[in-house]
Amino acid sequence: MFKENSKAIYLQIADRICDDILAGTLKPGDRLPSVREQAAAVQVNPNTMMRTYDHLASSEVIFNRRGIGYFLSEDAPEKVREMKRKAIFGDEILSLFRQLELLGVDADTLKARYEKFLKYSTDK
Repeated sequence: MFKENSKAIYLQIADRICDDILAGTLKPGDRLPSVREQAAAVQVNPNTMMRTYDHLASSEVIFNRRGIGYFLSEDAPEKVREMKRKAIFGDEILSLFRQLELLGVDADTLKARYEKFLKYSTDK
């Protein structure tokens, strides 16, 4: 269920929630399952789930209505896109560029592959 990598489980869960927001499965204003319900659904300790919700709340993707539960903020999709862009254009892209350089992949090859990907993804 979770990837064996250096990324903490609570962040992997947050990524899944963010992916659901971007896919439109979760919409602004939606109520999220309680910490205990969500922890049981993804088979983690409630403390791990609480860390996930705290992380998303600190990023203003969700908010807590005391006694009622957690809800998606009205600008959750924009917040998630902003978070993901920062991650990609931070360390992730530098790591990718290093790998491409080591593999001898030049900018023209990368551009051609990206254009092919865009064509394929819009043809679906």
